[in-house]
Amino acid sequence: MDMTHLADILRTRVQGDLLFDRFSRGRYATDASLYQMIPLGILSPKSEEDISAALDIAREQGVPVLARGGGTSQCGQTVNNALVLDNTQYFNDILELDVENMRCVVRPGIVLDELNRALKPHGLWFPVDVSTASRATIGGMAGNNSCGGKSLRYGMMRDNVLSIDAFLADGSHHHFGAGVPSPALAVLSDDMLRLGAREAAEINTRFPKVMRRVGGYNIDALTPTRAPNNLAHLLVGSEGTLAYSTAIELKLWPILSQKVLGVCHFATFHQAMDAAQHLVTLQPQGVELVDSTMIALARDIPMFRATIEEVVTGTPEALLLVEFAEEDPTRHLARLKALEEMMGDLGYSWSGTGKAWGGVTKVTNSAMQARIADFRSSGLNIMMSMKDDGKPVSFVEDCAVELPDLAEYTAGLTEIFEKHGTKGTWYAHASVGCLHVRPVLNLKLDKDVATMRAIAEECFDLVAKYKGSHSGEHGDGLVRSEFHEKMFGARMVANFAEVKKRFDPKGLFNPGKIVDAPKMDDRRLFRYGPDYAAPEIKTELNWSEWTGSGGGFQGAIEMCNNNGACRKLKGGVMCPSYRVTRKEQDLTRGRANTLRLAITGQLGPDALTSNAMAETMKLCVSCKGCKRECPTGVDMARMKIEVQAARAKKHGISLHDRLVGYLPRYAPWASRMSFLANLRNSVPGLARLTERLTGFTATRDLPVWSARPFRNEEVEQQGPPKAVVFADCFNRYFEPENLRATVKVLGAADVPLHVAAAPKGERPLCCGRTFLSVGLVDEAKAEAQRLVDALLPYAQQGMPIVGLEPSCLLTLRDEIPALLPGKDTALLARQARMLEEYIADQDKNPDFTLELTSPAPRVLLHGHCHQKAMGVMSSIEKTLARLPDTQIETVETSCCGMAGAFGYGVDTHDISVRMVEADLAPAVRKAADTTLIVADGTSCRHQLADTTGRKPIHVARLLEMALKK
Repeated sequence: MDMTHLADILRTRVQGDLLFDRFSRGRYATDASLYQMIPLGILSPKSEEDISAALDIAREQGVPVLARGGGTSQCGQTVNNALVLDNTQYFNDILELDVENMRCVVRPGIVLDELNRALKPHGLWFPVDVSTASRATIGGMAGNNSCGGKSLRYGMMRDNVLSIDAFLADGSHHHFGAGVPSPALAVLSDDMLRLGAREAAEINTRFPKVMRRVGGYNIDALTPTRAPNNLAHLLVGSEGTLAYSTAIELKLWPILSQKVLGVCHFATFHQAMDAAQHLVTLQPQGVELVDSTMIALARDIPMFRATIEEVVTGTPEALLLVEFAEEDPTRHLARLKALEEMMGDLGYSWSGTGKAWGGVTKVTNSAMQARIADFRSSGLNIMMSMKDDGKPVSFVEDCAVELPDLAEYTAGLTEIFEKHGTKGTWYAHASVGCLHVRPVLNLKLDKDVATMRAIAEECFDLVAKYKGSHSGEHGDGLVRSEFHEKMFGARMVANFAEVKKRFDPKGLFNPGKIVDAPKMDDRRLFRYGPDYAAPEIKTELNWSEWTGSGGGFQGAIEMCNNNGACRKLKGGVMCPSYRVTRKEQDLTRGRANTLRLAITGQLGPDALTSNAMAETMKLCVSCKGCKRECPTGVDMARMKIEVQAARAKKHGISLHDRLVGYLPRYAPWASRMSFLANLRNSVPGLARLTERLTGFTATRDLPVWSARPFRNEEVEQQGPPKAVVFADCFNRYFEPENLRATVKVLGAADVPLHVAAAPKGERPLCCGRTFLSVGLVDEAKAEAQRLVDALLPYAQQGMPIVGLEPSCLLTLRDEIPALLPGKDTALLARQARMLEEYIADQDKNPDFTLELTSPAPRVLLHGHCHQKAMGVMSSIEKTLARLPDTQIETVETSCCGMAGAFGYGVDTHDISVRMVEADLAPAVRKAADTTLIVADGTSCRHQLADTTGRKPIHVARLLEMALKK
């Protein structure tokens, strides 16, 4: 198919966004499975008219069509050599909400979490709570017949979808639901009901009786025993192969706002599996498994470490998370007591030894429950955080058996893994006999691909032995469709083909899934295909934690498993640019895929330094949100440095980037001539006149150079210090009052200070961050080395290094060890402390006394992205808790959007403002005049001042205000 011709035709008939360039197509070539298929092009439709036109064109041109939501399918359902229609950007609203009858109608592109946020004020929710709720779309969930952790109570998508409006392959549009179909749909409906009646006995014999069965088509919905038949249930689970959904009617449920959780500990995995059948008799709404591998991996992930330490007792081989939610919450404690009693009846106690050891940790605190839920829902990504080439691979991921068979089944599966020289990782839904198990394999190796095939064959034989389902939650896609005959028999596979032929005779919709599937181990369809390789490249930073080309750069990129946690729209930080644009390009996942394709030669020569790569990275604000919040640890901020460094070496840098990067070099001169340096803000028309030359938008004032910058000599450096202050460029030259406040606050606590200084005659110290931000790594290394030389003698004495600017001080923990790896920078990383961290550390120090009063009745705190990424926020809140009679509220928000020079750029200013307006600016505007706005980041303070008119202050200034006179 001539893609240019297809794109040209589409442009004349659709209003949505079209993407046909090589980079964009590459970004849509993968989902969370092991497969990669390059699409023909991508359309983000804005209306049903766009979809109708696209389907007409595709049919005329003989082009297959793939409907796509969050792109998180684990079996390859959402990749194809097709025209991809991405519903997430525009086709994502609520069409109808009927609170009284507890139902709603939505577009397929709406994300589950977004839907539930809209429903919450009405006391309702949609309870198919998949672990990917922050990015899973209702259309994708319907296509996959998704389940979630509470299906024991609420059922699956099929049980909660009332009707679907959809296009058929011939272009006609219909309403699929219960009752009498429209005349236009009557013939198709009658054909399907005849098939159901004809095959009722075969369906009864061959369909597994387990709750979790999502393999094949739901033709059991067509049998006479299902009357009144609902044709929408045939579309549910069809993986977009039968029709194109445009509106989905959902059954809603009342929110049960209170719940309790019992964390059951077991000495062996087998015991946990055997116990599940007994625990479900207590009627919990979910029983979720966590194995020892997941616990161990989570301990190494900063965002989960504290949760594990608080909840997990000893060294269990497995946990079962048993959740109760009752309409009458007074029954909750009785439920937990019954759980403890049952564990005792099963022979477990905390005082027991060997296999008799175990017990229940009761969790009644809602905040801790939420943290545990985040941990459990991140199970897939936690498992994928292994840094070796071998990774847990999804292909026998979610087979389901009856609960009495669960222990024997898992034991048998473990034997299969051991026979083939690997092991499995386990988690998920013990309550319904559906466990997510992934053997650890390296699919870049032919031998491991062959092992995968052998394990699949033997595993599905084992599932058949227990009359279970080979596809219990994640669907068929490319992984399991091939095995339908093994599971259902030849006659049933013929029935599936008949359904497909009747709905879609020419194979327009997502061909190769459910019927007519390729071999699951066809490496031509793999992300790591037979010719996959990355030539050796020179990198600037230390990537030795990983494997592959570039000293491990390749392996770091390949940590992205495409599960899409970065697509969340609320909570945490990542990915702020995506939250504004909703484009795959502006997403950690999208950037990681682009990098992987570039360094392996799949995007053409010089892709890493191309303009298209620069455009891919353009809106990454280096917030580091992904460093903390991506459970597989994809650090796009660090990867961006490599891209910019490579581009700078090949193409040089612009005047704008020189003005940003070299700021530490010219800052001493600019401060001495502050009157001239600040003229750009005060002379009418000068900003507009210099905008094109400098690249700084005329719509903002630039930071004001101080006429009285901070001087090291302001601190008497006599006698041995207890701490050394790192005076960064921004606080030294723009807001020196913050450094002076720090000196005053620590002085009030009788902490002798030194200020880190360069050798006499040299300009002040700098961390090198501005150079890193524009790709000048050599200059950044020179600045970093100067800083290391000045600070090392203090660190060797065990002295804390105290800083004020998060992006500068925290460079000592992150970028500088990557620039200059070794024991010296590792030591400095351990000693580097934000001011609030240093104060929080003194909690048990009897010699540290800081007497404070209330500076204001209320403080609104905004955390800098790097403080969030490096786990500093709890220390800030702990320090501010010292303020008497002062209410501290932390704003839940993503990046403020200024991000150094990002918010000042001519072509990034608008995106910057959209970022701050998402959550932060509205929260600040709502704050009373008596509320103090506090933000440590220089960029954050300027962004808020520019967009809200409020003048935030640094924590150091807040503490200075609170000092008892």
